[in-house]
Amino acid sequence: MMEKIAMALSAIGLLSSWLYGEVWGIDLAWIAVLLCGVPIAWAASKELFMERKINSDVLVTIAIVAAVGIGEIFAAGEVALIMMIGMWLENRTVAKAASALEEMVQMVPQTAMVKRERGWVEIALEKVVKGDVVQVKPGEKVSVDGVVHHGQAAVDQAALTGESLPVEKRQGDEVFMGTLNTNGVIEIVAERVGDETTFAKVTRLVAEAMERKAPVQRLLDRWAAWIVPSSLILAILMFMITGDLVRAVTILIVFCPCALVLATPTAIMAGIGSAAKHGILIKSGVAMEQIGLVNALLFDKTGTLTEGKLQVTGVARLHNQQAEDVLRLAAALEQHSEHPVAHAIVKAGEDRGIKLPQVDSFLVHPGNGVSGQIDGHEVMVGNRRFFADKGIETAELTQMREEQESAGHTAVFVARDRKLVGMISLADRVRLESRDTIGRLRLNGVGEIAMLTGDNRGAASQIARQAGVTTVYAEQFPEAKYQRVEEHRQKGHIVGMVGDGINDAPALTAAHVGIAMGAGGTQIAAEAADIVIMNDDVSKVADVVQLGQKTLRVIRENLIVSSVINAIAVILAMAGILGPVGGAFVHNATSVLVVLNSARLIHFLSSKKREKGMTPPSMTCTTCSCQGDCNLTAKG
Repeated sequence: MMEKIAMALSAIGLLSSWLYGEVWGIDLAWIAVLLCGVPIAWAASKELFMERKINSDVLVTIAIVAAVGIGEIFAAGEVALIMMIGMWLENRTVAKAASALEEMVQMVPQTAMVKRERGWVEIALEKVVKGDVVQVKPGEKVSVDGVVHHGQAAVDQAALTGESLPVEKRQGDEVFMGTLNTNGVIEIVAERVGDETTFAKVTRLVAEAMERKAPVQRLLDRWAAWIVPSSLILAILMFMITGDLVRAVTILIVFCPCALVLATPTAIMAGIGSAAKHGILIKSGVAMEQIGLVNALLFDKTGTLTEGKLQVTGVARLHNQQAEDVLRLAAALEQHSEHPVAHAIVKAGEDRGIKLPQVDSFLVHPGNGVSGQIDGHEVMVGNRRFFADKGIETAELTQMREEQESAGHTAVFVARDRKLVGMISLADRVRLESRDTIGRLRLNGVGEIAMLTGDNRGAASQIARQAGVTTVYAEQFPEAKYQRVEEHRQKGHIVGMVGDGINDAPALTAAHVGIAMGAGGTQIAAEAADIVIMNDDVSKVADVVQLGQKTLRVIRENLIVSSVINAIAVILAMAGILGPVGGAFVHNATSVLVVLNSARLIHFLSSKKREKGMTPPSMTCTTCSCQGDCNLTAKG
């Protein structure tokens, strides 16, 4: 709060100085010098004398002192305010990262329903011990890592694995803390509790990555490491040779101009402003610099390259059935179910305007499917296991199941009077812009592009093929995603990670720059990331990479131009041609040039012509209009 007040008062003081000059004999730009410049000078002193480091704060302090020395109070205050704003933004980013960690901790259930001699008892989570039997009802989160002891349920593991589909759990299957029970009641024997759980391990990974992820050294800092001592040595030598103090002071003024101080922040601010106008939130200047250097980009699958929700991709029919009839039977039953697969099938029926018949004797078979009576016929809808249990196992069913599994799709079978009549295929659809985005990234020099997913290899390979990604890491839990980022860092890559879920948080934090899909993603992912895409347009990932690269080019242009002008001015000062007043004019003129060059970035994304799409040609399926991705064969 104090920093905000100081910056606000400094801005008011600078505005008054610019409009009115001195007020009651006082230049109000002194407010900025004192409130913003003194803290910067104090930080520079500690860095210089206690840590023996020369950074941009030292350079800025010299610039402020030199400007004050020649009476350029407004310029000194302006530089101080800009640097204070930059420091405030960096501190704000660290605070946001810490809040992401706190939110992850709060997502863990605080209590658990545990079996005791007197029945089921709700106790505090920290009192649950290994071997306890824990009950989890529909809509509740699992509070321990363990094995299902009794019951069946569909568990949404997206928080940990990123899988787009809930996973059916039955006796003997493993479940994890933080996952969501979508239907059915299960009893779990606790094997890992508290800090031993997978969810706790994810939290620790995020915390460790946050502690390790110090801001990279800014370009200005690297330049300051040799400019500051060079200017001091040259000024001292000039004084020793000529005995002219004015020449020595002029060299200091010219060597530490506002232009060099403004070179990076003006470009960074213009780039961040350009991104913000297009729904891209860049949290810091460090993130802007890093995204321009990225040469390895890792993508989460669900919700990033894909839409993150199930859709019906095709309908196969048998024995002269119509595809619409198969979908009508399935949607009629599934309208009474709460399973995500059911919602997708019902929506497909609604989109096609299918009128659903009345259902009698509706039954849910947890983990398997549903059944009921329609027009006097027994109808069943479910997975292969359900049909095998009912004695419905045909060559057609086996063939269709194998086709769907190889394609990475989910198969739901439909039977009437114990006779298979068709199958509905569902999948998480690839975003239309994903393939074009991958192509643009490669054209812009991102040589390593990979996809990370918790899905099985069949599903992962299918999605990767459609998105144009050649490197795939399947069955990746959060720790594995984190390790993939670490592997690329160890290879010397500047790594970017794109994700949207809690399971991506460790990798987002560990990467040099994390990019979160903000609209459909979790708040934790958005907080852990350095850049947030505020909508679901993955093509903006390519946009921000191009913007980062352009911003770095502008920064380098600013530094080179200002340095060349400074070098010329130094030569003139050494020759006695340029005095302190002329030096002040040079650094002010150079500052204006730098600001104008940086301002070009504001309209960069608006004026940039998008490359034409590289999506696959449209191929209409005869049964489902799925653009050729359903891999179904209509059976006659």
